[in-house]
This record gives sequence, structure tokens and C-alpha cells, in this order.
Amino acid sequence: MSQPKATLRARIPGYSLMCLLPLFLGACTTVPPRDTDLTDIEPDKRVEVYDQADAEVTPDSIPPSRPALELTDEILYKLLLAEIAGHRGMLDIAVENYLDLARSTQDHKVVERATRIAVYARDDMATREMAELWIKIDPNSTDARQVLAIMAVRSGNIDAALEHLNILMDSSSGKIDQKLWMIANMLGREEDQEAVLAVMEQLMADRADDPQALFAYSHVVARLGDLERARELLERVLVLMPDNTNVALSYVSILQRQDKTDEAIQWLEENLKTREDDFNLRLIYARLLADVKQFEAARREFELLAAQAPNNPDVLYALGLLYLQSSRTDDSERYFKRLTETGKHVDEANYYLGRIAEERNELDSAGSWYQGVQKGENYFDAQIRFGLILARQDRIEEARDHLQNVRADTRREKSLLVQAEGELLAGEERYEDAMTVYTEALDEQYDADILYSRAMLAEKMDRLDILERDLKEIIENDPENAQALNALGYTLADRTNRYQEAYEYIKRALEASPNDFYILDSMGWVLYRLGRLDESVKYLQRALEIRNDPEIAAHLGEVLWVMGDKERARDIWETALQETPDDSRLLDVINRFQN
Repeated sequence: MSQPKATLRARIPGYSLMCLLPLFLGACTTVPPRDTDLTDIEPDKRVEVYDQADAEVTPDSIPPSRPALELTDEILYKLLLAEIAGHRGMLDIAVENYLDLARSTQDHKVVERATRIAVYARDDMATREMAELWIKIDPNSTDARQVLAIMAVRSGNIDAALEHLNILMDSSSGKIDQKLWMIANMLGREEDQEAVLAVMEQLMADRADDPQALFAYSHVVARLGDLERARELLERVLVLMPDNTNVALSYVSILQRQDKTDEAIQWLEENLKTREDDFNLRLIYARLLADVKQFEAARREFELLAAQAPNNPDVLYALGLLYLQSSRTDDSERYFKRLTETGKHVDEANYYLGRIAEERNELDSAGSWYQGVQKGENYFDAQIRFGLILARQDRIEEARDHLQNVRADTRREKSLLVQAEGELLAGEERYEDAMTVYTEALDEQYDADILYSRAMLAEKMDRLDILERDLKEIIENDPENAQALNALGYTLADRTNRYQEAYEYIKRALEASPNDFYILDSMGWVLYRLGRLDESVKYLQRALEIRNDPEIAAHLGEVLWVMGDKERARDIWETALQETPDDSRLLDVINRFQN
């Protein structure tokens, strides 16, 4: 490590003594600070320290006095070297120098800092040494006891772990349930499940009738994956503390993790008969009902919750979604507007209010709501929708400018913005402009979705050469891309006489996606072109059964008409016309055969 030291040492003159004095005397809180030095460690490696800041301060808990130390150049050098090394991720250097400082100064703050950095560096040997020194200097340190307990568990020394944990349990500061939960959280992350259970079972030996102890124990057992044992423990706790909501919620959570949601719902229904005013219990019940798609029942429960807490944002949000799901948009709008007044879930409320206004064709209002979505999972979709609304208002250039300035965090989002701009231009029949948008994006990088959009645009422009080239490029990169295979096959069947080639593409698409009604329709259509009419009807009928689509109805009616079954063809066309009376493809085929 001589080379890193030399490199760092050259930078020391840039720091003044006045900057270093508070760093040293203030227990060195630079890298990593107490609130962060443990959180970046993987959960199964972390040694968490229970924060006893609110615990009662007793004479035994007062830390030892600091030794009188001369702030020598060597101390300053090692301190600064360790801190800079820590900032640069050179944890071995940080640990080495803090260990040297701890050994030489015997200052409990420095020793504590050294312990925490050793924990952060996942250096168990250094951690154990520093924690033992910490206890030697400050026998009342609960933090040091926690670290030593974990080190003992990791080394399989159950007796040593119990010694430290029992001292923690018997210490004069802190509530018993807090200490139990601290131990449960601490042990629940350890890999050696047998050692953890052995420790907990012995720790619980004299506390088998203590509901808080059992509750904490169930937490550890659940963390270790023994859900059935955790459930048994919680059922014992529920007998001892039948009205404890936290225990009830933990019990429901275990049932859910066991895929016993129906049982959880039944249990909640029974308990709510005697605990009607338990808000949290009813809230989890309502959410479970929504999870299993019992939407009306869920809505009724959320209405009861709203009566208890009229301004609860979670309840208002849930009711807005549930009413929207049942197409009761007036009620949904009412709850989402109330939600905006709470200051919570505002972006979500604005998004759904925009969707409601857009569905009503209230474009100005919809645009205003969408502009109010500033972040969250609906931000991107809201901005796309706002751009398309501008286009619907004949504000094409404003729409393009908006889409070009939307924040896109991923390649997928960038691709969607390009597609949206291309589609709004195509909708205005500005095909060349749309083609330019797609081509410029594709010049930067390959994108299957943009290639597909350009292929579909090329079909509208009668540029089948571009369509075929783009779809074949997609297929070359993704031979099982059912969408591209189907589009190429259908176009060849519908716009050329290359029927056998078309059949091969559609066959591959159907193998990749056998229940896609679009592909079933394409197969029926290419078989019709090949003169295999009986087979064609089977595929087209199956497609129409899956999706009552006017184009499929047009195709099936045409094949039946050609086969001589004109009455049945008319029935299919007339049925389709009842739902889509203005569909141009359907009207074209009817006029072609009936006139």
C-alpha cells in the first residue's frame, strides 16, 4: 500500500489545521457517516446498529471521558489519509489507518469510527478487533454489543452471541420491546439460519409467554423463510394480544406470502365484525379485495374508510381508481379532485383527471391536467398524451416541439417519442415529414419499434420496397418477432401475388404466437389467396371468436361469399356493421360484392 499512501500524501498540504481539528475532535463524521455507513451493505452482510437516541440516559449509559491527546502530525496524517481513502473507495487503506489510530489513541469515538468503517468494508476480522476494543473502553456500549453479537453468530459461537444479547436485554436503558425488535432485525439478515435460530430459541427460553418477545421472534423466523412457523407464532401472539393491529397486519402479510389471500380475507372479515373502527385493519382488507379484483366490495370498504378519514389521500386515491375502473367517471373525478387538495398523490390525480377529460373530448382541460404531471410513473405517458392533444387541436408544430422537449430517461422512452411524432405527422398525411423523423432516429441507432413504424408508414405511401426492407431487418435481428413476420406476410398476401412466400412468414408468426387474432386473420387471408378456402374459414372464424374485429368480419364474409354461402356472409357483415357502421374496410367489401 506504499504507492497509494505516497499519492495521497502529496495532497495533504492543501488542508489547514483548523479544518482538521473539528474533524478529529468531533468523532470524524466524514466517510461514511453513521446514517449511511451501513445502508449500502447488502442486507445479508449488514450489521445494523439499533439507535437508542430516545432511550433513557442513566449513569451506566454515559460514555467514558475522552483521553487527553496531542494532535500530532502523525495522527493528522493518518486521519486525513483514512478519510480521503474512504471517499475514493479505497476501504483497505481507510480501515488500516483507522485501526492504527484506534489502537494508539484508545479514544472511544475513534474506536467507534474504526468499527463502523470496518463493518462498511466487510472486514470481519477488523470489525471484531475494534468492537472488542470498544467494549473494553466503553463496557456500556450497546452498539458494540450488537456488533460483537453478530460477529459471534457468524463464527458459530452461540454462547458468546447469547452473552452479548442477554446483556443488551438486561441493560437499564431502552424498552424491552424495542430491544427485542432491535435483535430481531439484526439477526434476521444473517446467512447462518441455524445459528440465528439457535440463538433466538435460547434467548426466548425465559420469555415464551411474553407476547412482544414472540412477536419479535416471529419476525426473525419469517425473515429466514419459515413462514409456517412464523404463522404459528403469530397465532399465539394474537391470543395474547388480540387487539394489536400490528400483529394482525403481520399475520395477514404471512398469509399473503403463503399464497393464502382468500384465507386472509376471511380472517379479516371475521375480525372486523368486532373491530369495525380499526382503520388499518379495514384498509388492508379493502386493498386485498382490490388485489383479487373484487372491485365493488373493495369500493364499499374504501367508502367506509372515507367516512372515518375524509381527507386520507390513500383512501381518496383508491376510490378514484375504483370508480374509474367501473366507468363511473363523475365519481372518480370527484375523488381525484379532492385528492389534489390534500397535496398527496398530486401527479397521479392530475394524470387520471386528464384521462377522464380526454375521454370526454374536453381537450383543453385534459391538456391542463396532463401538464400538471411533473414526476412519477405516469409522467411520460402524460406528456405523450399532451402532445397528441395538441395535434388533435391542429397545433402540430407546438405538438412536435413539446414531444421533442419531453424528458426521456431510457432508450424505450426516446423511441416512443419518435413514434408519437411520426404518427401525428402521418395522421396529417405529412408522410414525407414522418419518414424523415423515423429515418433520422434510425440513423443514430437500430430500433425495432421505429423500424416497424417506418414500415407501416411505407405501406401507406405504397413504398413496399421500404416496408419489406425494414421488416426483414427486424426479422434478421429477431427471427421470432411475430409482429414483423405477420406484417410482412399479410402485406405480401394482400398487396402482391407472392402468396407462398407470404404463407411461410405467417406460419412462422403463428408458431411464435398461436392465439393472436391478428395472425389468425392473416393465416385465413393467405389461405384464401392460395385457394384453400375451407382451411381459410376455420382460421377466420377462430380469429373472429377471439376478437369481434370489423376487418376480420370483412375477410370471413368475403371468403364465405366466394364459397357460395352468401346468407351467412351477409349475417356476419350486418352484425359487424351494428358495432362499427363507419368502418371503411367493411363497407368496401360489402359494396364490392353486393353491388
